[in-house]
Amino acid sequence: MTRPAVPLLVVLLAATPAGAAPQWIAGRWFGTGQPNDKSEMWLEEGGADGSFHVLFRACHQGKAVDMTNDGHWELNGNAETITVEAVNGQKIVPRIDRYTILSHDAGRQVYRYELSGFVYTSHRVDATFRMPSCDLTS
Repeated sequence: MTRPAVPLLVVLLAATPAGAAPQWIAGRWFGTGQPNDKSEMWLEEGGADGSFHVLFRACHQGKAVDMTNDGHWELNGNAETITVEAVNGQKIVPRIDRYTILSHDAGRQVYRYELSGFVYTSHRVDATFRMPSCDLTS
């Protein structure tokens, strides 16, 4: 499964260096939609240390196709740069993605992937939240 844009690091929505990130930034965030496929979703877990792990799920005829990304992020004002270092647990040549933070608060984040202009929105979820199954979404 390939993605033209990865809706990452939704936890990075403050103009603060990664090492000094406020605790509310760290946590779990859920969102839906990708360019050309509104049925896709993701669940991101971000650390205040600048690390992230995200699970992507695409639903095709009721079957889930999952993929993971792992890496690090950093902020400069409202410009967010993420470095994807592993896909599905396998190290890759690092890929750098750039986003602009459009708005954020403790429960909702909106950001734009600069390469495509696609705008993502994610919402904070608690530790008990589980990714919806595909039979409920497709």
